[in-house]
Amino acid sequence: MRELADAERIRRFMRALGREADGEARIYFTGGATAVLLGWRAMTVDVDIRMAPDSDRLLRAIPALKESLRINVELASPIEFIPVPVGWEDRSPFIAREGRLDFHHFDLYAQAMAKIERGHTQDLADVREMMDRALVTGERALAYFDRLEPELYRYPAVDPPSFRRAVEEAFARR
Repeated sequence: MRELADAERIRRFMRALGREADGEARIYFTGGATAVLLGWRAMTVDVDIRMAPDSDRLLRAIPALKESLRINVELASPIEFIPVPVGWEDRSPFIAREGRLDFHHFDLYAQAMAKIERGHTQDLADVREMMDRALVTGERALAYFDRLEPELYRYPAVDPPSFRRAVEEAFARR
């Protein structure tokens, strides 16, 4: 049975995945893993990651690591749900290096936008926490949205006017 992932379990995953790497790559954490590692949540249900470049060896290692560490690992990032402006890799804060892998938090503004678009209670609480910790600011978030908005047509599940209203509401409070 898999369990909730706390910071130590996520770090064990990082070390174990780093031992499996046979080439240089970056792993980007999103969502709950970011919240846990940055300290505003104690645990998360899933450890969401994006890998660049993809590695068959690492992808094949993940199922065994999920079982041995008893955690849920999903391949998911904001790019699957919303447009993310070019340069997101450079805006992704570094966490640690394990073996030949560099671990980062996926671009925090992209994470905030994806959470607002999804709109779940926990997601909106995470965005408030990101603002409270000055990880994202309202002014920069609104400018970020302006950069991604022209590409929303590529994501037919997203209603651009509703998304804009949600972003303006989330960041107008601050």
